[in-house]
Amino acid sequence: MRTILITGPGGSGRTTVAAATALHAATEGTPTLVLSADRTDTLGAALGAATGPEPTRLTPTLTAWRPDATARFREDLTAFQTRAANVLDLLGASRLDAEELTPLPGAEELSLLRALRDAALCERYDLLVVDLPPAPHALALLALPEELRRYLRRLLPPERQAARALRPVLGRLAGVPMPADWLYDTAARWDVELAAVEAVLADRHTTVRMVAEPGPAGADAVRGARLGLALRGLRTETLVANRVLPEDTPLHGLVAQQRKALAEWAETFEVRAVPHLGHDPRGAEDLAALAVPGVNSAPAPVEWPVADHIEEDGVLVWRIPLPGAIRDGLDLVRRGDELVITVGGFRRIVALPSALRRCTVAGAALRDGELRLRFAPDPDLWPR
Repeated sequence: MRTILITGPGGSGRTTVAAATALHAATEGTPTLVLSADRTDTLGAALGAATGPEPTRLTPTLTAWRPDATARFREDLTAFQTRAANVLDLLGASRLDAEELTPLPGAEELSLLRALRDAALCERYDLLVVDLPPAPHALALLALPEELRRYLRRLLPPERQAARALRPVLGRLAGVPMPADWLYDTAARWDVELAAVEAVLADRHTTVRMVAEPGPAGADAVRGARLGLALRGLRTETLVANRVLPEDTPLHGLVAQQRKALAEWAETFEVRAVPHLGHDPRGAEDLAALAVPGVNSAPAPVEWPVADHIEEDGVLVWRIPLPGAIRDGLDLVRRGDELVITVGGFRRIVALPSALRRCTVAGAALRDGELRLRFAPDPDLWPR
């Protein structure tokens, strides 16, 4: 299944573009699901039909879904209390009723990720269009599965589950109770669910489309989002320049400003200009008039290759594309078999490829939007 993630600066019209993209594909006969995490039904307003917590079939080939984060949060916490009943009773804790639970920060993001996973596993659709939150929140959302899996592996390493039979003995020796089996089972279940979401995001058929109004504010937001997406290994397939004014409009200063931004974007992105309709698009007729880009074949996936230069220079070179990065905003730290990359206010911890784990860092350079890390084989670890 093809997945298109759509984000952009707040107020850029990304939900409208997501709705138009899904409708365009569905009109051509592609079974399509459009997914949104907005609390208010902005997706339904654009489509001209209400959407809600259950997938709603709008046409024979178009389905819309806006998951209910509140209901899912209540279900999860209620289930957690049931599994931890013995511990809660031991502590004398009073359980919370479902009616008094309100979602904590991050509940909407987790709900959208689960819906993304469920939709990807469903075989009813050939295209999934995801209306992500505004760019800063979208980048944090896309990083969440990888980061949560890393936390789980550090806090509850899977290999410790092998010592289940020894836990009572270890608990007596240590003088503290050992984690119960249900805790490891829950962590394992979460890890599987998060891995499924990661697989969707890393799939070669998953791409990103950014939506922005051409202008100084839009240009700054696009520049930052592009770098953040690159650090996650995601490529911006298309930049949709939304609400472009016609040349004959009397707002000459604004037209000139948009023209300048479009020219600059065209040097870096595949740009699709979507005209301003003069009103907020509502319903199928308005969405069809937006002329958003169609669903083409997915571009080549982003790769972080390791080049072998041992014979010439005695090093391996790890090449990481970071378009728009500058040296002053770049920081690198190796920690064991991981590399901590901080660039442009974004941070990611990535595992080193297996060959590089037996090497020492010999240098780094940032040229033409590409980070090149040099690794020299460690004689004590490198096979002769």
